[in-house]
Amino acid sequence: MKRLFVVGLMMSSFVFGQKKDSLIAENNADLFKTPVYQKPEPLSKKGQMFVFYGWNRAAYSNSDIRFKGNGYDFQLNNVTAQDRPTKFGLVYFDPSWFTVTQYNFRLGYFIKDNLALVLGIDHMKYVMDQDQTVNFKGHISDPEYAAMVQNGQVNLADEKFLTFEHTDGLNYENLGLEKYKSLINKKNVDLVWSYGAGIGVMFPKSNIKLFGNERSDRFHVAGMGTDIRSSINLVLWNHIMVRVEGKAGYINMWDIKTTLNNKPDKAQQDFVFGQIMAGIGYTFNTKKYK
Repeated sequence: MKRLFVVGLMMSSFVFGQKKDSLIAENNADLFKTPVYQKPEPLSKKGQMFVFYGWNRAAYSNSDIRFKGNGYDFQLNNVTAQDRPTKFGLVYFDPSWFTVTQYNFRLGYFIKDNLALVLGIDHMKYVMDQDQTVNFKGHISDPEYAAMVQNGQVNLADEKFLTFEHTDGLNYENLGLEKYKSLINKKNVDLVWSYGAGIGVMFPKSNIKLFGNERSDRFHVAGMGTDIRSSINLVLWNHIMVRVEGKAGYINMWDIKTTLNNKPDKAQQDFVFGQIMAGIGYTFNTKKYK
């Protein structure tokens, strides 16, 4: 029995010694392995960035527009307006003409995993429908233009009373937070959904001609806007991004310049807007990931 016990003890020591040597060898081997670079999924990791350029169509709710200045203070009620998309052509791709189209620009940086801070420029266009008759409330001291008000309404069709546009444009300069969620993750194809909200200033170049005065046509901080947004992003080969975004928001402009000089003449309006846009972009990493 003693001999069997000694033999068993020697065998167990041999087996456990072999296992221990094997574990030590594996651990030593791990020390000499070359770290493997693993590229993170696009639009997902802190430190990633993207740039985007695209084009939009927009729609606007009816708006009450109030005009104030020397000799007048009146409001036009339920004024309708449309956007003004440029006919598709080379102008959409020529950098020297990029402000002619209704364009969008985005620069995004992921401050946390799946959460991006996004700087945006939404260059929309707002054009008052000229062929409309609207309700009028207020007073005009100039008898020529006061006579155009009939039964509490004014017909804008002949353009003599007013033309009113933000066509270069209705510029919404905004900063937003967007949350991103991966829907599809394949080798060279990713589909990512985002949602978020933003706030910013309105910096329109308003083209307005009131009562035959020289038109106002200059950039000016006129008010503020806010929005909610959502997008679908198709990312190809980890970098090329195709983005479709929908946005709804509210704009309040209380200091719209209506004359070219520095007279106190101004207009104010607020309205709800909707926008859909599409375009292309590029996403990249600002640091290496292991």
